[in-house]
Amino acid sequence: MERMDAVTNTGAKRPAERTGPGHPGGFAFGPADAERRRGVRRMKLIATGFLVTASVVYGLARWAQAAGAGAWAGYVSAAAEAGMVGALADWFAVTALFKRPLGLPIPHTAIIPTKKDVLGRSLGEFVGENFLSAPVVRARLRAVGIGARLGRWLSEPEHADRVTEQAAAALRGALTVLRDSDVQAVVTEAVNRRADALEVAPGLGRMLDRVVADGGHRKVVDLVCVRARDWLVAHGDSVMAAVEGGAPGWTPRFVDRRIGERVYKELLRFVTEMRDMPDHPARGAIDRFLADFAAELRSDPDTRARVERLKRDLLARAEVQDVIESAWNAVRATVVAAAEDERSELRLRTRSALLSLGARMTSDARLREKVDGWLEDAATYVVTTYRDEITALITETVASWDADQTSRKIEAHVGRDLQFIRINGTVVGALAGLLIYTVSRLAGA
Repeated sequence: MERMDAVTNTGAKRPAERTGPGHPGGFAFGPADAERRRGVRRMKLIATGFLVTASVVYGLARWAQAAGAGAWAGYVSAAAEAGMVGALADWFAVTALFKRPLGLPIPHTAIIPTKKDVLGRSLGEFVGENFLSAPVVRARLRAVGIGARLGRWLSEPEHADRVTEQAAAALRGALTVLRDSDVQAVVTEAVNRRADALEVAPGLGRMLDRVVADGGHRKVVDLVCVRARDWLVAHGDSVMAAVEGGAPGWTPRFVDRRIGERVYKELLRFVTEMRDMPDHPARGAIDRFLADFAAELRSDPDTRARVERLKRDLLARAEVQDVIESAWNAVRATVVAAAEDERSELRLRTRSALLSLGARMTSDARLREKVDGWLEDAATYVVTTYRDEITALITETVASWDADQTSRKIEAHVGRDLQFIRINGTVVGALAGLLIYTVSRLAGA
């Protein structure tokens, strides 16, 4: 019977075992598999031993019957004969799973090598229908209670510290590998795309209208008046020299000087009155001008077109790109430094937020339900969207396996248990034969 088990489905001797992940079968036969194969061979010897024992007993019983032994020889012969039949039948059934018994092309044998692809498709369909369906995923996640478990886990300080550390490392690594030029290009594109899609003039008009209505511009006017008067006081000579320099050449110089002094005094008086008089007419004129300009920004097509052109011109300037680059560099340096410092505000706040979230999830049933719902929706989306890809992966993987290697791998894992079928077939067959022979003798009596 060992010779039966050593014959392949082609009747040739089995090739040397291939090992390593690179062989065509895709399997690696390691020490554990070798031990399993030895266990299978031992069980085959034991199962074959039962068959040999039944055969020997049958031969001896038949010899005893021919020699005139008592009635017991018939019972033993019947039991042994049925045991042989059961052993042979179960040997055929077990062997037919992995190869063709005795190398004979018997239909419906070598099930695993010949039906491997069909089994792979069936396995993929089974997994898709019974494990990757939305109701199954939702029911399983709801039974697990991920929200409650996650809340209890996060509420532990050491777990919050671990998550914070890992998040900081991931953030630091991501910011380190990003190239400044790539980030600048992405940010610039995003800013330009957003600016092109959004007309800024109406928004500026509404903002300016609210500022004027609230009187927020008056502090700016006060500051300008104060600075202007201080400048005039400090640079009176410059003002008068400028007026004198612009006078015609034919006027007397003392006249030019008097005109320059007069202009300077009037400017100083005007600015001083604007500074000291909240209801000065010039302030009212500024209010009206700003209000009119805000209205034009909102509704005047020409003004809005000019603002859009100014916006595009500003964005195209190299100085604006330099500002974007410097802003990114500053943000990256700040975040990287905060991620590396265990006592930084960023990591402390992250840790505190995780502990707070864990405590809330532990005590707040509504929050747990929301988290469970989000996880269920996410898992259901992944399952329903990629179920065909997952089942196709199973089917294609099984199809790529070498048939003989697959058969030997499966036999190494389950063959030992299958040999018990042969042993049980021998024992059960013998008992059934004994029972049938006994009943027939009693009926014949």
